[in-house]
Amino acid sequence: MSTIKIDYKRELELASRGMIMIHDHTLLIRLLVRMLVRKAHLKHAGMILFDPRKEEYVLAVSRGEAGERIPEHFLRFDKDHPLIKIFFEKEYKYLINNRNALLVDDLNKLIWRESVIEGGNGTRELLHKVSDQMPMLNSVACVPAFYRHQLLAILLLGPKKDGERLEQDELDFFAALASDVAMAIRNAQLFEDLRREAERNRNMFVQTAIALGTAIEAKDPYTHGHTERVTGYAVAIARRMLVRGELESSSKFFENLYIASLLHDIGKIGISEAILMKKATLTPEEMAVMKTHAQRGADILSPVSDFEGCIAAVRHHHERYDGSGYPDGLKDGEIPVSASIIAVADSYDAMTTDRPYRSSMTKERAAIEIRSASGRLYDPKVVSAFFELYERGEL
Repeated sequence: MSTIKIDYKRELELASRGMIMIHDHTLLIRLLVRMLVRKAHLKHAGMILFDPRKEEYVLAVSRGEAGERIPEHFLRFDKDHPLIKIFFEKEYKYLINNRNALLVDDLNKLIWRESVIEGGNGTRELLHKVSDQMPMLNSVACVPAFYRHQLLAILLLGPKKDGERLEQDELDFFAALASDVAMAIRNAQLFEDLRREAERNRNMFVQTAIALGTAIEAKDPYTHGHTERVTGYAVAIARRMLVRGELESSSKFFENLYIASLLHDIGKIGISEAILMKKATLTPEEMAVMKTHAQRGADILSPVSDFEGCIAAVRHHHERYDGSGYPDGLKDGEIPVSASIIAVADSYDAMTTDRPYRSSMTKERAAIEIRSASGRLYDPKVVSAFFELYERGEL
């Protein structure tokens, strides 16, 4: 009769459900090994995990009584190590198929059986090496965790606290659990691969945005550094608004704001250099053309799905709080928060840098100009956060 005395189906279902939901395989194996020690009353349990990047196996976690634990990540095994090889080679699989595990007691018996001794091919030597290795791992049984034909992990089971042997139904339970472990580890690895791929894509996306921003400035030398400064101001304002409780914490919002700030003037690529670099005041007709850059920018970005979260801010960064802006005459709460933030950042930088048709004003005067237009041209909450940064000397 099993000494675990648990409902195997219920435990397996709960374990499987919980493990599949965990995307961090390091957390997964720690939780599992802790569960093994608690449920089976083992002196020690651990897990050897396959590291696909280094193509080797490593003792990733070890739990149990004082003196039984093994330093984690201290032991590493290549695929030719006897403890690993015995699970891979077909000629050795008969050693574990009947028990669903590799037991040190079984190994010691097999070593001296005439059939093994006469088998040749290094079998007896391999068994000796594995038999010697298992006590060093404080283990009386090793349970493989396969995903298809890949050995992803090995559960290490130490002796029971009461000194009794592991029963076959317990080994069957651990073998079934190992199958779930392999699936969960594989899912966690796939999730991590997707996360890394997404991160690589995001970095490429950001670099693309930076390159586009540089292209804009290359066409209009008078705005050199403008994109970088506006982006810095916009992110700083948003962070201050977050501290003040006027924005919800969202990494996606800040990422979109960052990209939108870099690309807010991308529509100027479609504006002639004669207008962009004109030293005199623009005529009404030229100003009408210049104002199309917000709409042009949105149109340029719209075919690219990665820019979806940035388009509204690019399109509406020249809208004004009282509805006097362009291209759509939005007002008040109709204007996206990100666009309102960029509007203040853009205006501040425009005021404090030289342009073909005028000289720059001081930062103090620019800050006063923006504060005086609060509630008329600019969102009051954005202006308040902006002016707080200005007074703190952070702009």
